[in-house]
Amino acid sequence: MRRLPPGKLPPDLLARLLADTVRADPRLLVPPGVGEDAAVIDCGERLLVVTTDPITFATDSIGWYAVNVNANDVASMGATPRWFFATVLLPPEVEEGAAEAILRQIGQACDELDITLAGGHTEITLGLDRPIVVGGLLGEVARDRLVTSAGARPEDIVLLTTGVAVEGTALLAREIPDRLRQAGVTEAEIQRARGLLFDPGLSVLRAARIAGEAARLHAMHDPTEGGLITGLRELAQASGVGLRVDLAEGPVLPLCHKVCQALGLDPLGLIASGSLLLAAAPVDEPALRGALGRAGIAVYRVARVVPADEGLALVTPKGEVALPEFARDELARALEG
Repeated sequence: MRRLPPGKLPPDLLARLLADTVRADPRLLVPPGVGEDAAVIDCGERLLVVTTDPITFATDSIGWYAVNVNANDVASMGATPRWFFATVLLPPEVEEGAAEAILRQIGQACDELDITLAGGHTEITLGLDRPIVVGGLLGEVARDRLVTSAGARPEDIVLLTTGVAVEGTALLAREIPDRLRQAGVTEAEIQRARGLLFDPGLSVLRAARIAGEAARLHAMHDPTEGGLITGLRELAQASGVGLRVDLAEGPVLPLCHKVCQALGLDPLGLIASGSLLLAAAPVDEPALRGALGRAGIAVYRVARVVPADEGLALVTPKGEVALPEFARDELARALEG
């Protein structure tokens, strides 16, 4: 039996486990599945969108992170985030001020995104060496405005907002700045990388809203752990399609490229919260680019959707090659190194 590295469960294993576990429910419109950001429950006139995500890495902004990454999952379904729940697990002998800081961050992030902290649980937990926050978020959406990861169609184009990898670059600068200095990254570059967390920031709520108003989106997906490539793979698996991935428009942020090059990492496999994948008909590309561009949000075309039997390929100057696969996020590889 294979041993699993840190990170998400392999997609094949997750799909098998879900097939053996999930029971049918007529009100569960979007059940658990590889590539889906949240569940959708039929509540009558409006649909309830539900997600949960943990923050397990060490960070001085863990409470703020928990709200934002969960809000992104709800926004990626075309929904409005409403009610947040937090399970805060703290290591033994933690200082009281740490608990205060996490709850203050959660409250601040909820205020920023117009979300209500609705409940949760806190405890000191044996066996931990750092805080862990598990967030849950409820949102709602009109029935005709729901977007999932499963709607991409052959001939669609796939756009990426903002560029990659905002989150991964910021975390590397915050968690291992000394290694970056030793590798030749300047102090000014490290400080700029740290600041990506807030500018352009992790939230995709605004981008999702603008895109949803500009065109009829077939699919949206929030690329997180495993980076842009894993996000594209998840979108393809959820939709049952193939992809021709073409990164000629340069979606990797220059600062991300510099940081990854210094550490020997691949930016395409680096955790990528802060960007959003949008699948739509080619005729809608100008409207999407125009609306997002006017809002100051960069847009890159990153893929073309093809039938499933054409598979997943990366277009290079020398021709097509198999799309890379990242068994674990490049951030985990860097932090363990």
